[in-house]
Amino acid sequence: MTVRVRIAPSPTGNLHIGTARTAVFNWLFARHHNGTFILRIEDTDLERSRPEYTDNIKIGLHWLGLKWDEGPFFQTERLDHYRQAIQTLLDKGLAYRCYCTPEELEQMREVQKAKGLPPRYDNRHRNLTQDQQAAFEAEGRKPVIRFKIDDDREIVWNDHIRGKVVWKGTDLGGDMVVARTPDTDSEAFGQPLYNLAVVVDDIDMNITHVIRGEDHIANTAKQILLYEALGATVPEFAHTPLILNHEGRKLSKRDGVTSIDDFRKMGFLPQAMANYMSLLGWTPPDSTQEIFTLDEAAKLFSLDRVNKAGAKFDWDKLDWINSQYLHKMPSEELLEYLIPYWNEAGYQIDLDLDRPWLEQLTALIAPSLTRLSDAPAESRLIFGESVNYSEEAITQLKLDGVKEIITEVLEAVSSQPKLSEEEAKSITNQVTKTQKVKKGLVMKSLRAALMGELQGPDLIQSWVLLNQKGWDKLRLQEALNMI
Repeated sequence: MTVRVRIAPSPTGNLHIGTARTAVFNWLFARHHNGTFILRIEDTDLERSRPEYTDNIKIGLHWLGLKWDEGPFFQTERLDHYRQAIQTLLDKGLAYRCYCTPEELEQMREVQKAKGLPPRYDNRHRNLTQDQQAAFEAEGRKPVIRFKIDDDREIVWNDHIRGKVVWKGTDLGGDMVVARTPDTDSEAFGQPLYNLAVVVDDIDMNITHVIRGEDHIANTAKQILLYEALGATVPEFAHTPLILNHEGRKLSKRDGVTSIDDFRKMGFLPQAMANYMSLLGWTPPDSTQEIFTLDEAAKLFSLDRVNKAGAKFDWDKLDWINSQYLHKMPSEELLEYLIPYWNEAGYQIDLDLDRPWLEQLTALIAPSLTRLSDAPAESRLIFGESVNYSEEAITQLKLDGVKEIITEVLEAVSSQPKLSEEEAKSITNQVTKTQKVKKGLVMKSLRAALMGELQGPDLIQSWVLLNQKGWDKLRLQEALNMI
């Protein structure tokens, strides 16, 4: 059997992290078995679906490195397939036209509620005669199409994550609506609904494994009945754990960031996001291994190592994983990721002119980065001809003997057209001897003059970068003027 899986998001919002995690699991499973990963866009909700959300989904999957093998397929382009399936169910006597009005259904629910019963359709129109149907239509009623569900039926499947799952027909809410009321008198029935469309798609696309969130378990029971009714092979199922917030509830918009686009803007690398999401509910054979590429994870991935319990979202762990990728990435590659953040912060970037300098700056700040968005703050002391002095820096610069130290450093650096790290160290050593002071005073005062603060990136490397722009001399002179 050739494994065929799918990810089937609805374009009613941006790519959610829960959908993205499901996509990661499907992709890993497909690659592990040399199978096929399919993208299907479930856009039958015409009121809420938007093309910009479709674009966001496709861009987000590509950003994560999840390239699909087939698709994207759009449900709105497959309506004839669903209508044909509905007609087949009607012809087999497995579905029927239901003429209940919204008011009648509401009254039914109120009666059930008063009796302490769960809400369910009571199948009252399952066996209407032709005369009864004609009478309802004469009243102007338009029917929905309902699929018959046998209350005595027991639906059983062996879930790859949850083991044996059993549902009773009585727990499925009565006969299921599979098509809305028609919009026009010329239509036999209206828009097909989710459960029917999903089953028809999976049949037509030869889906072998359906891997999706545990919130679909009730749908699975209904869909198994539809697969059987349409004479199709039922695929295998695996229901993944939900992603939970720190309070143990399902991660939602109330928790702030939930879309993949949000995580990208916050400064997370796609490799790190994909890596982290693979660990949201799955444990690799070596539980101590936490850093791996998608291809490496695919070699190890199996559904029997996916947890049943909900996966808590851990910001600290995501930050740590992201930092590992940032710290190991070559400077020339990392630079491309940092440029948008520097531009957004208003720093003047001329990539064609300054690439070597920017690569050196990237190498300098990389060990301090947790997210890409940290770059402006970590490099703010480097950009510009002048600095803003902190109170501590001002106090340092006004100590006895500091003016002489800065004066000698400025004279020394002014006599050299270009400064190397060795030459910078040589100057500090020379000034220490000449001024007969401790090395710590020289270094601390030099940092205060060049950076405006007493903490920051490596001083010598920072000085060399400033020197290449000629900014070190300007800053040293500014410090002397302030003193």
